[in-house]
Amino acid sequence: MTDQPQTMPAPEPTPEPTAEPTPEPTAAPTAEPTAESTVEPTVEPSPEPTSEPTPPRDRRVLRAVGRWVAVVGVFALLGAGTAYAIVGMERTDVPGLATESDGRWAYPEITRPPVPARSPGPLDPANWSDSHYADLRELLLPAPEGATDDKALHGTDGWLATKDFLAVFGSAEDREKAGQVLTDYGLRHVAARGWTTEDGTRTGIYLLQFDTGTVASDAFQEFSEYDSPVFNARGADVTVFDDGYPTAADVSGVERYAYDEIKPYGAEHLRQAYLCAGDVMAVITQSRKGTAAAVPFQQTVVLQSQLLG
Repeated sequence: MTDQPQTMPAPEPTPEPTAEPTPEPTAAPTAEPTAESTVEPTVEPSPEPTSEPTPPRDRRVLRAVGRWVAVVGVFALLGAGTAYAIVGMERTDVPGLATESDGRWAYPEITRPPVPARSPGPLDPANWSDSHYADLRELLLPAPEGATDDKALHGTDGWLATKDFLAVFGSAEDREKAGQVLTDYGLRHVAARGWTTEDGTRTGIYLLQFDTGTVASDAFQEFSEYDSPVFNARGADVTVFDDGYPTAADVSGVERYAYDEIKPYGAEHLRQAYLCAGDVMAVITQSRKGTAAAVPFQQTVVLQSQLLG
């Protein structure tokens, strides 16, 4: 009775040899040849080379696209009115301006003058009088490189006499009327700067300061109208609104009227602009025998506007 339960394991080895030959021949030949022969040739040409190089290519494409988007954005900003930044760069550093001059002048580095501590800017809402707290003489645009200074506009200690400013206007009648306007609106003082470039273009910039921005704006309207200036400048018979001046170049907060002489020109072709920013009105004239180019005129007006705004 004891030997019989011990011989019971005999039927157990019977299913064991049956289970062993069945999985071994089926699993072994299927796993070994399939894994080696299928994975090796497929891994090299298909799965691994295709899956690994593809992400790097995608990343490079995305990086390239990102770079081009950034470049396009920079070009868009440059085209949206950045004369202020471009003038300080070498011409070869500016895309599109490396081989041929477009007429821009090379100005020195331009910075706004210092103001007393905690003084608001002329366009700051906290500045109720719209006053410029910087020295008016320091707000004048500097002459471009290679230009000859016009010493007649230096005045005394940098202040120009009112009568010398009025010499801008052609007729005695206009000078008298303009002088009366300045008296009526309480002109404080005038700062001026002028120069002549190598091509013979003559520039004059006059900054007239009043007590408040409101007074300056009222005086500005007495000198300028949409279609033409109120008083004719010396040497120009008929001047009209310059519709070729790009409005996109206007500086926020600065009123601007630009005028151009119509043909036939006088001895010189004259361009002029009137600006008003805060308590300051500016008069800019630019003339040249033959033709006064538009680009340097626009550049001068924009830069002076940025100094005042």
